[in-house]
Amino acid sequence: MLHITDPATGPAATDRLPEAPARHLTDPTTRAVVRLQNGVLTAARDFLRGHGFTEMLLPMIGPVTDPGTRGSKQVDIDYYGHRYKLMTSAILYKQASLLAFDKIFSIAPCVRLEPLETANTSRHLAEFHQIDVEVAGASREEITRLGEDLVRHIVREVTEHHAEEFEILGRDTGAFAELLGQSFGHRTHAEAVAELRDLGHDQSADAEIDWQGEAMLSAKSGRPFFVTDYPKGSRGFYDRESRDEPGILRNFDIIAPEGYGELCSGSEREFEYARIVARMRETGENPAKYGWYLQMVREGIPDSAGFGIGLERFTRYLAGLDAVWQASAYPKVPGVIAP
Repeated sequence: MLHITDPATGPAATDRLPEAPARHLTDPTTRAVVRLQNGVLTAARDFLRGHGFTEMLLPMIGPVTDPGTRGSKQVDIDYYGHRYKLMTSAILYKQASLLAFDKIFSIAPCVRLEPLETANTSRHLAEFHQIDVEVAGASREEITRLGEDLVRHIVREVTEHHAEEFEILGRDTGAFAELLGQSFGHRTHAEAVAELRDLGHDQSADAEIDWQGEAMLSAKSGRPFFVTDYPKGSRGFYDRESRDEPGILRNFDIIAPEGYGELCSGSEREFEYARIVARMRETGENPAKYGWYLQMVREGIPDSAGFGIGLERFTRYLAGLDAVWQASAYPKVPGVIAP
């Protein structure tokens, strides 16, 4: 596969859309990608189980889900006369699962109706899979260290055991040398905003790093890096606000190098009833919709921290693909009718 990379923004976007299922599934690239993705899942499970995690099968439908950001919409379904949602993220259920186990993970599909303009970003799908992790009592420093160790372990395992797939895909595994040999970089959201403005990109100081800005920062790096301390209002009510720095969230993203952008998002979680309700109201959420969740919080849930890694985005980066849909056996590009 030919890959053209712009040093300013990373891998070139492709306007090519998925072919019919039979052609896509039998394409040598798809077959190699799926085998590589199997290696990612095996390595993730081995690492997490080896660190004392219990794998949970979390629900795909529920009365509420992650409210979402960046314009994505939820999908409603009729559940015996009640309006339920397909999961955009299992974060509320991850918090609930800590009542049973202190360390849990889940690998499951998520559905988000992304805005139509994301169809040509090369990194959005309406249906994707996520490696979700949650740890009771963990701090952001502990959970970011776990995330870094997990990513490094997966990359080490797949480069060792999937040389044939990397050769088919034309991906030079030397691209992972810095990832495997050095600690991930760190910068705050404010530092990232300042850097982007120095590059001539008008990034808002009150919002998430936009897709173009993310790609610009990513393209300048030779290894993954963390962006931390997003401003309150830029993320959901469950990201914990700093007790020492009001208005700053105790959260983070992991950004891949080479222009591939965000791989992972996570945070310490709000777990106190009054704070969660106040944050819901600040973000325009109706607490009445979250009855089961708030009842559970009122009765007491552990404080925690966790993250989610987008499986297809991670696979795209590892395989050096032009678009994230190439990392899915049954891709659903926003706005494109698919089986």
